[in-house]
Amino acid sequence: MIAQSKVRKIGNSLGVVLPKEALQQLKAEEGTILYFTESPECSLRVTPEKPGFDGKMEIVESLMKRYRNTLRELAK
Repeated sequence: MIAQSKVRKIGNSLGVVLPKEALQQLKAEEGTILYFTESPECSLRVTPEKPGFDGKMEIVESLMKRYRNTLRELAK
């Protein structure tokens, strides 16, 4: 699926309206929380809310902080 959407001003912020097809693919509806995670080459991955996802992300972020020097060396 290829879709496009324009960034628009919404109040004092900027926003993007997702096309109906994208929402169907994500199985998202009004009120669904979407998570945006970084991907390679300046892209984002969009995933809908999943049970337990918040807890897992907290664990990963704490591990990344604790082992940031190790991860930096591994990334070289």
